[in-house]
Amino acid sequence: MKHWRMRTTLMVSLLAASLGLTATCLLIIRISVQQQIHNGLNADLDHSLGTFRNISHQRDTMLSREAALLADLPSLKALMVTQDAQTIQDGSQEFWNISGSDLFVLTSQTGKLFTYSNRGPRLDNALVTRGLQACMAAVDDPCMVSFGPHLYVVSIQPLYFGPPANDSQLGYVIIGYAIDSQLASQVSEAAAAEVTFIVDGTISATTLPATTSADLSSQRQAIDALGTSPRTIQLNHEIYIAAVSTLPAVGQSKVQIVVLKSYDRASEYLRRVNRWIVALGLASLLIGLVLAAAIARTITRPLETLAAGARALGRGDFDYYLSTDGALEVRELSQTFDSMREELRRTHRELIESERLATIGRMASSVSHDLRHHLSAIYANAEFMSLAQTRNEERAELLIEVRDAVQGMTDLIESLLLFSQTSQSLHLACEPLNQLIERTIRIVLQHPESRAIEIQTPNLPHIEAWVDGKKLGRAIYNLLLNACQAARAGSDPPLVLVGISEDDKTIRISITDSGPGVDNAIRQTLFQPFISAGKENGVGLGLTLAQHIAQEHGGEVKLEESQPGRTIFSIVLFKQALDALGRLTPKLATINNLNEQTGTAGSTETKPEFEQP
Repeated sequence: MKHWRMRTTLMVSLLAASLGLTATCLLIIRISVQQQIHNGLNADLDHSLGTFRNISHQRDTMLSREAALLADLPSLKALMVTQDAQTIQDGSQEFWNISGSDLFVLTSQTGKLFTYSNRGPRLDNALVTRGLQACMAAVDDPCMVSFGPHLYVVSIQPLYFGPPANDSQLGYVIIGYAIDSQLASQVSEAAAAEVTFIVDGTISATTLPATTSADLSSQRQAIDALGTSPRTIQLNHEIYIAAVSTLPAVGQSKVQIVVLKSYDRASEYLRRVNRWIVALGLASLLIGLVLAAAIARTITRPLETLAAGARALGRGDFDYYLSTDGALEVRELSQTFDSMREELRRTHRELIESERLATIGRMASSVSHDLRHHLSAIYANAEFMSLAQTRNEERAELLIEVRDAVQGMTDLIESLLLFSQTSQSLHLACEPLNQLIERTIRIVLQHPESRAIEIQTPNLPHIEAWVDGKKLGRAIYNLLLNACQAARAGSDPPLVLVGISEDDKTIRISITDSGPGVDNAIRQTLFQPFISAGKENGVGLGLTLAQHIAQEHGGEVKLEESQPGRTIFSIVLFKQALDALGRLTPKLATINNLNEQTGTAGSTETKPEFEQP
């Protein structure tokens, strides 16, 4: 994050905080609501089982009373006195209607089945006989019994002829109510849960839809694993919280009641809460973005503008616009920076003016000194030449000295002209550098300063590059002339070596002389204009022009080595910069041609060929 901008850091921080708080709130609320839903569902399941027990107890009590009332009816006793199954069967319909029960049974004292009636599909006689015999072991309490998949709760009352003390039992009257879908619906409505009765793995009664109950029937092992502790179960792609309780039924049948509560429907509230939290999170995120934008507008954006102004100031641009918006502290900082910038502008102008005046002073001093030196030589030699007694041989020598003085003045004036034209465009061409060096050496050898100087070029390789031959030749000429002047002043035989080499990145033109070396006092200011310490003649622009020309080509002039007897100056040209200049050459040529045709101000002019004056 240390490389991010302040605005990015601020916005990312606000977004992270908003998302983090929203996610944390969602997680906490989700866990809390889920726990609450589980607790509520568990309580509902316990309440459902309790409701079933209460309803069963009430109906069992009423059933026992109804059975006792039927057992006391004289007409029923009279019917049972016959002990004839057909007679009892024909007369039992009236008593079944009176009872209003789901099951009506009359048996003998030994448990022989005389007749029975039931609501719904006819029951199997053998199952009824076997189930009732199991219930007769405890005739005082209501009994839960299953006749196959059909589940009933029955009450058994003995019939006596006369008082029970006479022990004149006629048989038994048995009435019962069915545990069916109606009863399941009553329990379901009272407990707000789904109820299912299962007999030996087969659903006897349920309030579940058909597809869900079929799925429940196929998961017998899952039902057995539930136990009395509520657990989750998936039925028909819906999650339920379910609890199972085994009911006390007689016989070998296993009777279970399964109470289910839909977790998906109960968690609808959780989904609504989640939607609200997400909406609030998005709203907080939007508010955070608005706040971040407001902060960016009042703080970070003005600071970025101020930073851009500082970078522009570093580049020398004192007119970069500074925003006056933002917070009070930022505006004060901008005003302070603007005041500092104006002070720097004033100081910069003063420094430039001082440097300009100093440069003009150095130039005037150097130029006047050199011109006075050459004019004095011309004047004195001309006066000697005008004397009648001067011989022709002496006049010839004086003429040579006059010509040398004129040459020095010409070099001085040309250097000043080139120094004033250093901003002109390059005229590039792909030239062999070895041929350029050889041409320049021939020109240097014509200069008086190179007399008696040996210039060697051992094995110059053929290297081509995109360069301005006239300008680069002038740079090489200046370095060679300086090397010749230095070699003349050395104690060793005057010698100048010129070499050229290249590698993957650079082209290096090296000029080595046998002179006394560069004075330590001027090494730091060696490439500044009008620095000519240690030289009898020269205005001090040779190295300055050479450095500027090298920089125009994307390179530089370096003092590689300097010691008595060996001083090396190198022009280092970078191939990448030269290739870039070569790619721009057609475009620059088109612009120059247009400028020349239209006469636009600032158009480039073709410089005269570089040659010895």
